[in-house]
Amino acid sequence: MSIRLIHTETLRLKAFTGGAIPKYAILSHTWIPDGEVSFQEMMAIAEYPEDAATKKSGYKKIVKCCQKARSHGYMYTWIDTCCIDKTSSAELSEAINSMYKWYGEASICYVYLWDVPAGQDLSADDSEFRASRWFTRGWTLQELLAPSSLAFYDQDWGILGQELKQPGCEESGWKRLVSAASVAERMSWAAGRITIRVEDMVYCLLGIFDVNMPLLYGEGEKAFVRLQEEIIKEYDDHSLLFWHDRSLISTGGSCFARRPADFGRSGDARVIGLTRFIISSYPTI
Repeated sequence: MSIRLIHTETLRLKAFTGGAIPKYAILSHTWIPDGEVSFQEMMAIAEYPEDAATKKSGYKKIVKCCQKARSHGYMYTWIDTCCIDKTSSAELSEAINSMYKWYGEASICYVYLWDVPAGQDLSADDSEFRASRWFTRGWTLQELLAPSSLAFYDQDWGILGQELKQPGCEESGWKRLVSAASVAERMSWAAGRITIRVEDMVYCLLGIFDVNMPLLYGEGEKAFVRLQEEIIKEYDDHSLLFWHDRSLISTGGSCFARRPADFGRSGDARVIGLTRFIISSYPTI
């Protein structure tokens, strides 16, 4: 495993490989439109501390995250916006295929909710915490499931309740470990989430199913078919076929679903092996 981390004191980026990777904190967040700091901008700031990128709201988020990590004894942290060179298609592909593991290997995950003001009553049904955009995004699903420890923070970096241990976050309803859930149930977790690009709704699920795929932006819904083909190769679980297309649009005779939303009613599906699937599916005469 290789990863690029931010030093929490100097804010400089450093690459690590294999056994040399230090303990690190990791950030989970939703992007601020036009406010995030890229890898290139982070490199520029290292050379020119007064670079214009330091005025971005995303840079303040980086600084605050590093301060939080340092206060907890971590010299390094990882933030997706600036630790991945997204101009390199090879690096982006490797990062997306490795991201679930990176979150899983982190000592702690800080969940920063920039749309949640301080002083929230978390028990209130109408709290802005429950309405946070973070709970609706595709990418943040794996960021909830993979870490061994999470801590939620409001927009002022005030702690929101106690630290939460995966998978016991009531807001997302996880009742079992990922490995114990059927393929259809895991898909159902993503049914109500969204991404800006169609393909990203697929790529954000790679780690949850522990499969790898090349990224092909522009292929649209074909990406989800490729994901299901990879899953069926790895899992003896035909609950993958327990889906319902609410739009009633023909799938062209395919046994695969068009999108994760088609599994919205499959949350109770259990693991179904091939033998059991064939027997239970055989018509009664």
